[in-house]
Amino acid sequence: MKKTDPIALLQNLIRCPSITPNDAGVLASLESVLEPAGFECTRLTFSAPDTPDVDNLFARLGKDGPHLCFAGHVDVVPTGDEALWSHPPFDAVIADGIMYGRGTSDMKGSVAAFAAAAVDYVNSKDGEINGSLSFLITGDEEGPAINGTTKVLDWMKENNQVPDECLVGEPTSANVFGDGIKIGRRGSITFNVTVKGVQGHAAYPHLSKNPIPILARLIDQLCSKPLDDGTAQFGPSTLAVSTFDVGNPASNVTPERANATFNIRFNTEHSPASLIAFVQKHCDEVQSDLGGEIEFTNVIGAECFLSNPGPLLSTLQKALKKETGKQGEMNTAGGTSDARFIKSFCPVIEFGPLNKTIHQVDENIAIADLEALTRVYRDVIENYFS
Repeated sequence: MKKTDPIALLQNLIRCPSITPNDAGVLASLESVLEPAGFECTRLTFSAPDTPDVDNLFARLGKDGPHLCFAGHVDVVPTGDEALWSHPPFDAVIADGIMYGRGTSDMKGSVAAFAAAAVDYVNSKDGEINGSLSFLITGDEEGPAINGTTKVLDWMKENNQVPDECLVGEPTSANVFGDGIKIGRRGSITFNVTVKGVQGHAAYPHLSKNPIPILARLIDQLCSKPLDDGTAQFGPSTLAVSTFDVGNPASNVTPERANATFNIRFNTEHSPASLIAFVQKHCDEVQSDLGGEIEFTNVIGAECFLSNPGPLLSTLQKALKKETGKQGEMNTAGGTSDARFIKSFCPVIEFGPLNKTIHQVDENIAIADLEALTRVYRDVIENYFS
């Protein structure tokens, strides 16, 4: 039986310009490969106030356990200035063994590789596998993440479709293919701080309350010491200031307020509650010392988590050892992913191609890596069900 070509499949997916939240035909392209192999495909479109509708896909073959799910997203970030690309971002051009295109590595490449591996495995078993294999595919990972994976997972729970384990195909390789497996993620919380003072003439600073030195002191205190030294599984937590603004066009006027935004990526030494208390403590200290009025709001982007993977992790490590000679380093580096939602339903790990060009101009994947990824996924499926 002719094997499914991950290269051609990836080109078809790339040629659908599915910038969040647009589907652009990408789910139909994937369904056209899965349905003939016997996967029951269910389109799930979800809505919420003030957010765009999002199309998602759940596809499953098999009724019994063990149930292995592959999770991924087929939405992509905008291309930026297309004139800067070596090849048009949605043409999926292959040059010198490299496929160029938005989404090649983040993460249509993984979706194509897993689909090709799954279809070939299912066909080799004449559609009868020792368990269940499914796909959770969203179009909302790069966007608000409101009408995507979270709601698909709720639907899966309501319909008795929760898997035993899940593999997310995010690009986890840092330097060479297969060098990284993610077994958790740092948490993320963003703070917006406003310092209110009293506007005044720059020549009479004693008649006003300049908020800039107050905010500067606060930011300096927050950044002056490490948040922690890291843990066995996580590196040190980090605080990054992204804005410091007063919106003041006049050099002879001190402003009435100053604003700053900073983000904390935290490990298991902290929680959102402890970090909110940490920021509040410093605000109280600075306000007591320098005056003014300090207020802040926060948005919790993700909780920190460390997965408790089952047989899937050892199965993946064996497949990587066979393909690359190494098992892949377990780590928790990087930003957030939909694994932060999945971990509340089942054990989850992440593995995919190189992440060097994600979200960049000339995003790409090496054809050799795409083929290697397909072989690794095929070995994972084969051994998981054996």
